Amino acid sequence: MTQNEKNIPVVIVGGGQAGLSMSWYLCNEHVEHIIFEARTACHSWEDERWDNFCLVTPNWQCELPGHPYKGKDPHGFMMKQEIIDYVRGFVNSFSPPLREHMAVTSITRHEAGGYRVVAADEVWHAQHVVIASGAYHDAVIPGYASAIDSAIFQLHSQDYRNASQLPEGAVLVVGSGQSGAQIVEDLFLEKRKVHLCVGSAPRVSRFYRGRDIVDWLADMRFYDLTVDNHPLRDGARDKTNHYVTGRNGGHDLDLRLFAKDGVSLHGTLETIRDEVADFRPDLKINLDDADKTNADIKKSIDAYIAREGLSAPTETPYVPVWEPDGSNTPLDLKAAGITSIIWCIGFRPDYHWIDVPVFNGANKPIWHRGVTDAPGFYFLGLPWLHTWGSGRFSGVSRDAAWLASQITGKDVPVA
Repeated sequence: MTQNEKNIPVVIVGGGQAGLSMSWYLCNEHVEHIIFEARTACHSWEDERWDNFCLVTPNWQCELPGHPYKGKDPHGFMMKQEIIDYVRGFVNSFSPPLREHMAVTSITRHEAGGYRVVAADEVWHAQHVVIASGAYHDAVIPGYASAIDSAIFQLHSQDYRNASQLPEGAVLVVGSGQSGAQIVEDLFLEKRKVHLCVGSAPRVSRFYRGRDIVDWLADMRFYDLTVDNHPLRDGARDKTNHYVTGRNGGHDLDLRLFAKDGVSLHGTLETIRDEVADFRPDLKINLDDADKTNADIKKSIDAYIAREGLSAPTETPYVPVWEPDGSNTPLDLKAAGITSIIWCIGFRPDYHWIDVPVFNGANKPIWHRGVTDAPGFYFLGLPWLHTWGSGRFSGVSRDAAWLASQITGKDVPVA
């Protein structure tokens, strides 16, 4: 043991909703622990979301342990500041042993068993370590972006705040997942000319047959489906989230409707060279596939309604309001008046600071329900760690309770 090394049963890395949920259960079980957070508990919500950001899942799904949503609008969608207030309220509800602005820089196996954790200038010896730092660490921006003329302003979706942040002119949004589709709407409502590179992200309607689709899926027990029972198994973790929005009470995000109203849609971006963007000829395929996913979800709801003998209003089938003309012309950014590019193509995890044999050849952590093959080493808060809600307010409590039971060796009921 090194000089000044401190002992503690459990170290939690990451003080967001996952790490805080883990702490809540450990506090209830009187297990001594500490949470190291590189920034602040609300950092991702405060500093990596645009001004008009809101949840895409209804408020009633916000179920952090001991801290369910208690507002007046359970079927509404919390805006950015409301989310921040909700998380801060959770912190204040039980005063966790949270150390903010303390980044963990190294985790190795300890010669005496357990793990050696280095945070700032402190060294800790822990028998259990819970990695709750998420999977969204390094913003993805393609290498060729550095060769684009510096006169064109570039930023990643995590740095976008509002339209006034961008120079006057048209905007190229790359990526049509949740962030890309919602940012397009944000810009469109500010009357900015927008070009969108449409990828393979699926879409889902906000409401169907008189209810939010989330309500239907909850009744159908979709949110109880475990990754082990998912048709894609582990592949579910690599699927892009469906685009939809909770803005202004919630509604569909139909890219075809955006196109009809003036947004220019293109296929998947291949590259940008000499300020000319080239696209794959897949725009129609991507739009059709997104619509098919939405239609399949509706069919599953129809089948459930029929099977259960429920009464619900009927709806006419969706009819596309716009079709691409089949052209795949390269886009000259300057000729199109594009002065900004927003990269909405996701993040890469970064676990370089963990020197513990819990990764596969692609440097992805391997676990079952968050438990790794390394004794006392766990992951929490990752997409489909156990269920769809594992990385969200709706399911992280269940996962945290399970991992708490692994640490204490006794059953820990879900709050």
